[in-house]
Amino acid sequence: MPSLLLLILCLGFGVILRQSARLPDNAHIVVNGIILNLSLPALTLHYLHDFRVVAGDLLPVAMPWILFAFGAAVFFAIGRALRLPRSTVGALILVGGLGNTSFVGLPMIESLYGTSGIPLGLLIDQMGSYLVLSTLGVLTATCFASETRKSTREICSRIFTFPPFFALVLALLTSTMVFPAALSESIARMGDTVAPLALLSVGLQLRLTELGGRTAALAMGLGYKLLACPALIFGVLWFSNPSGGMVSQVSLIESAMPPMMGAGILAIDAELDPGLVSLMIGLGIPMAFLTAPAWNWLYCNTFS
Repeated sequence: MPSLLLLILCLGFGVILRQSARLPDNAHIVVNGIILNLSLPALTLHYLHDFRVVAGDLLPVAMPWILFAFGAAVFFAIGRALRLPRSTVGALILVGGLGNTSFVGLPMIESLYGTSGIPLGLLIDQMGSYLVLSTLGVLTATCFASETRKSTREICSRIFTFPPFFALVLALLTSTMVFPAALSESIARMGDTVAPLALLSVGLQLRLTELGGRTAALAMGLGYKLLACPALIFGVLWFSNPSGGMVSQVSLIESAMPPMMGAGILAIDAELDPGLVSLMIGLGIPMAFLTAPAWNWLYCNTFS
């Protein structure tokens, strides 16, 4: 589980650096800028360039899209009912609706099922979660970024100039090309910096003192991501695939992942309740180490 240990260490180092005052208070802004403009586009280009989707994989890939859309409807309705600030609603939709299906999800899959589940996990992550982030995620961040309504032109401009979306288009356009080995490795290494930098950024902003006034929103966001999402997928599997199997197992575990770090960086960049976003990611990851195995135990004792 070295990948999971790396995430915990980077989160802790971020907290330590903030408390030591060795970095400026706004150091996270620079880190977030590097992630959005370099690391995340490189990760997207690296994984999507060689991906090929087959018909049998479409249902697991659709899962992140469905959970994001359902979460958006739920949080929007709750926001209207409770009169929550637009920034809080946007943060809940973006961070509560997208799971960390790569940096937490893939090591979790490997620890529970071995390497046989990794390809499907990658497919769910890249064609599901990261594609949602690059399209609907950017749309959400743009629409909720301020009280001022944005024109269709402004929204489209934000989406098409979002570096990870540009990388997605580039990956699809060059899918038939073979990158030189040196270039491919360089892109992969730049993409590898997303996880440590994102957790470092979260640690630089994580302040448990900001729990006051955010407890209800935090409970709603993590409750949806860690409990409601896997419960929905578990229910679908119960009725549609009672025999179980690797596809069902991986789909359930990926649905139970904590909030996505890339979504958190995008939300913070759009100033969508940064305090709530940092708490959701900083607390969601360690909580998922308990809840995800619990869902797996329930699955194994129900479908086996």
